[in-house]
Amino acid sequence: MRARHGLRVLSVYEGFFSGGARMVHSDVVLGLVEGGQSHQVLSIHGEVRREAARQRMEDDACYRALTAGGVGVTSLDRSAGLVDGSVAASVFSGPELAETARAMAGADVLLSLKEQPLALLNQAGLPRRPVVVCLHRSDPENQGPALDELKAAIADGTVVACVCCAESTRDAYAAAGIPAELLHVIPNGVDLLRFRPDPAVRLAFRSSLGITAGAPVIVFAARYATMKNVPLFLRAARAWLGREGGGHVLMCGAGMTDANPSLRADIEIAFHGDRDLAERVHLLGVRRDMEAVHAGSDVVALTSSTGEAAPLCLIEGMMCGAVPVTTDVGDSAAIVTGHGFVTPPDPGAIALAWSAAIAGREELAPALAAARERFSRTRMIAAHATLLDGVHASSTGRSSDELSPDLGGQV
Repeated sequence: MRARHGLRVLSVYEGFFSGGARMVHSDVVLGLVEGGQSHQVLSIHGEVRREAARQRMEDDACYRALTAGGVGVTSLDRSAGLVDGSVAASVFSGPELAETARAMAGADVLLSLKEQPLALLNQAGLPRRPVVVCLHRSDPENQGPALDELKAAIADGTVVACVCCAESTRDAYAAAGIPAELLHVIPNGVDLLRFRPDPAVRLAFRSSLGITAGAPVIVFAARYATMKNVPLFLRAARAWLGREGGGHVLMCGAGMTDANPSLRADIEIAFHGDRDLAERVHLLGVRRDMEAVHAGSDVVALTSSTGEAAPLCLIEGMMCGAVPVTTDVGDSAAIVTGHGFVTPPDPGAIALAWSAAIAGREELAPALAAARERFSRTRMIAAHATLLDGVHASSTGRSSDELSPDLGGQV
């Protein structure tokens, strides 16, 4: 893609904590920087406590990737826990607002990662800049006061567009009263050079965990949260491991460690003290090598009950050759149709689907390979660039053709 016109964009995050939305957004920012735009990130929180762990901004993989890519990251240095999945932040000090105003003054367009940062951007006295909100869930009614903040920002003309990562997101927010003309669907994508089948990586990863080359492996890549329905996954894991004598189950993500007492209790309940089976559940925590985890697995599983839109784990796993098996939530069914299995929220049915996926893995491989272009990071980034160009053109009265003469045919 040819270098762009140098559009200056500020992204505002609640904080840097492990999750698919931050991974996608940070990757988009890095891609737009590669295309010639100038990007900065402002984080409301410098650390967040959730999923039974303290997550510092400087330790986060997205923070490190952004700063390594030349993106400046600043923070208001708040420290908080989460309330109902979100960081509570509605009252801001004078110094915090001054720091926010300085960051906004150097931007042409603002990107709000989800609607929660609008609690800050809606504060009186801040510079007026067009705001694009990036939406990554399918349950706006469960986002606390953030939905009201979004509606208020739309009513006063601050929010001019919303990026929906899934059709289910667009439908849910339209049903919640967000004007349909503001909702733009840009599906999630991944780096196809990074996420791909790799036999050597597969063997090396399995060897690192003491898993044999031929053993069936299920991966559950998710943070520990109610919406992920971890107890359902564990009940399915027990049923599956009881039949698959040499099988292994991997759990990775924030909170997926033995240090999480809630997860330990879930495992104890699901396995009824059966230590032999429970020992084949590997708790890997947050991993920075998800391409290896997925390449080393046969099935990527999702058992979420609410909230999902376009789960990144399903896409990453598919692109590495793992067969997706998911409950029907958000766009999950549309993502895996023709490439995997959709199940009811029943542990027995899920366990049977995992076995069917493993048995049919070679047969499904051509369909997974043919789907790669659909989930391309390049297409995702080009679509964001086009939208931002249009927003900036509207705010300045210039034509989008003048601002963006060449999209390289990527949209």
